[in-house]
Amino acid sequence: MGTTTTSSDAHTFPLWSDEPAERDLLAFRAVAETVADAIFDDDLDPIAIGLSGSWGSGKTSVLELVVSEITARSAGVDDKVLVVATQPWRYDPAVGPKESLIAEVLEALSGEFKDTDPTAKTAIDTLKKLARKVNWTKAIKMAARTAITLQIPDIDDVFGLVSDDPESLGGEKGMAEFREQFQELLADPALQHVSRVVVLVDDLDRCLPDTVVETLEAIRLFLSARGMSFVIAADEDRVAEAIQQRFHTADGARDEESPAKLYLHKIVQTTIPVPALSRFDTEAYLFLLLAKAGLDDTEYEALIVQCDALRLTAPNLDSVSVPEGSPLVDQLVTASRLTPILYEKFHGNPRRIKRFLNDLNVRQSIARRRGFNLQPDAVVKLMVLERILTDDFEQVLDWLATNQLRDKLEALDLAANGPATPLVEQGGESSDESTPAQARTRRAVVAVEETKAAPPLEDGFSDTLRRWAKLPPALDATAISGYLYLAASFAKIEVIDTGLPERLRDLASALTSSLRLDRSGVTEEVLRALPEADARTLVGFLGRRTRDQPTIQKFSVESLLRLAATQPAVTGDVVGALRSIRGVDIETATVVKLRPLDAFVFGPVLEAWKAGVTNEQTLNAVIVVEKEWATRDGN
Repeated sequence: MGTTTTSSDAHTFPLWSDEPAERDLLAFRAVAETVADAIFDDDLDPIAIGLSGSWGSGKTSVLELVVSEITARSAGVDDKVLVVATQPWRYDPAVGPKESLIAEVLEALSGEFKDTDPTAKTAIDTLKKLARKVNWTKAIKMAARTAITLQIPDIDDVFGLVSDDPESLGGEKGMAEFREQFQELLADPALQHVSRVVVLVDDLDRCLPDTVVETLEAIRLFLSARGMSFVIAADEDRVAEAIQQRFHTADGARDEESPAKLYLHKIVQTTIPVPALSRFDTEAYLFLLLAKAGLDDTEYEALIVQCDALRLTAPNLDSVSVPEGSPLVDQLVTASRLTPILYEKFHGNPRRIKRFLNDLNVRQSIARRRGFNLQPDAVVKLMVLERILTDDFEQVLDWLATNQLRDKLEALDLAANGPATPLVEQGGESSDESTPAQARTRRAVVAVEETKAAPPLEDGFSDTLRRWAKLPPALDATAISGYLYLAASFAKIEVIDTGLPERLRDLASALTSSLRLDRSGVTEEVLRALPEADARTLVGFLGRRTRDQPTIQKFSVESLLRLAATQPAVTGDVVGALRSIRGVDIETATVVKLRPLDAFVFGPVLEAWKAGVTNEQTLNAVIVVEKEWATRDGN
C-alpha cells in the first residue's frame, strides 16, 4: 500500500491508495493461511472457496496475502502453483463472462509451454479443441488478442475458433467433452510442472446478475478437473441476491437456505468470512496508517510487528514503544481519540476508515492553503462532525448561519463537559446621572440589554453532539467558522440566515463588508428610510454576527453606530448589541469609536467591555475614553 502527497513543501498530507495492502495491517494473515491450507489439501482437490465480506472489508487484501502464502509454500518445490487473478467486474462488456473466464485460464496455461517445443504439440491441439468448444462469435476480438491465437500461425485458424453451435457448451455432451479435454490438458506432459491452478476471482459481487451466474457456470465447468482451485472473494449475500434476480427464485423459508444460496453452495464448498475489525484492530489500523508517512520501511515493519504482538496480549496500544517526543506520540493520541466513534460508525470497515483519513488529509491541506490555521486535532474533530455525524453537522451550520455558533458551542461544551470558568464578567452599572432625561434613556438602554442576555444552558442537544463535544480540543467559534464555510461548500450546503428577511440580506451583507465601497453604498438616507422593525432586525443581526465573529467588528460596529444615529428609536437595541460583544474580543480601534458618543447612553457598553478586556492596549483605550467623557461632562 503506497501513499501520495498533495504538495512538495514542508507541510504534506499523505493520501492512501485504494489498492490492496502490500503489508498486513489488518491481521488478516490468519485468514489467508486458512485459505491456503484448503488449497493445498489433496483431499479437497478440486475446490471452490468463498471469501465473504462487505464492501471495503479487505477481501482483496486477503487475496494478496493468499498469493504471498502460496509463493512461500511453493518455494524450493519443483511443482509450480499457477495463480490466475481475474475480476469479472472488469470484463469487456462485448465479451461474455463465461468466455472471458475460460479464455483467461486457457491463456495462463498456454503461457506455460512454448509452441516450438515438440513435447507441447498435444497440449496445443487440446488447447485448440477447448477453445472451439466456446461460442466465440461475440468474443472474436478477445480470441484475436489472447495468447491462444499466438499458438496459431494462420489467420484462418483464428476464425476456426469461432463456433455458432449452441450445443458446444450449452448441452451436457458439450460440457462433458470440455471437462474431459480440460483434464487431458492438465495431465499433458507439457504441463507436468504445474501441480495446481488457483483462480482468484475478485469483485464478483459488483457484477450484474447475468455476469454473476455466467461466471459461476464457468467455474462449475472447471471444478471437475483435479488440480483446480477457485477462491471467490465476494459478499455472499450480494451474490445470492444476483442469482435470485437472474432465476427469479423465491426467498428461502424460515431457517432454510434460499434456492439462490443452495445454487451457490453447490459450487462453493465452504465460505470463510473476512472478519470486521475489532476495536483494537481499528485503533491499530488507524495508528499504522497515520504513522507510515514518517517512517522508513524497517521502522514501519517493526511497528507492525509490535501491533501484531499487542493484539494477542493487550486490549489497546498503551504498551506500544515509541520514542519520547516523536510524532508517533501525537499519532497514537489521534488514533485513540478517533477509535471509539469510527469503530462504532464504520462497523470495523477498513476502506471506510482509510477514506476518512484521506478526506481528513485533503481537508487539512486545503484549509491550510486557505489560511485556516487549525491544529490537526481540531480538524479531526470537525471531520468527525462533517463526515460521520451529518445531521449534527447541519445543525452546527445552522448555528453558523444564524450567528449563534459561539453561544451554542459554549452551551454545548457546558452541557457535555460541565461548568468552566466564565470568560466574561459583566460590569456593574454606574449610578451617575446628569439629568432626568438622560437617566430615563439610560434605564431604557439597560432594560433592552437585559432582554438580550446570553441564552440559558441548552438541554436540547443530541446525544451524538454531546459525545462529539467531549472530543478534545475545545473549539473556538471564530477559529473554525471559516473551515465550516469550506466544509459546507464541499457538502453543497448553503449557509444562509433564514431568520433574516430576504429584503434585508443584501443590506446586511453590505453593512458587514470589508470593502468601504460596499458600506458607503448604504447611504444615511437608505438607513433613515428603513421601517423601525427592519432597523431593529438589522441591529439584532449585526450584534449576533459580531459576537459570533468578532473579527468583523471593524465594519459591523461602525454600521451599528450609523443605525443608532439615523434611527434613534433603536439606540437601546444598538447598545444591547454592543454589550453582547465579549470584552476579551474587543479591539482597541473599536473602543475609540465610542469616544465622540454620549457617555450616559453608551457608558454601559464601555463598562461591559472593560470587565472582560485582557489586552493592555485596549484597556488603556478604555481609560482614555472614560477620562475624555468625564472631562467633557464636567466631572
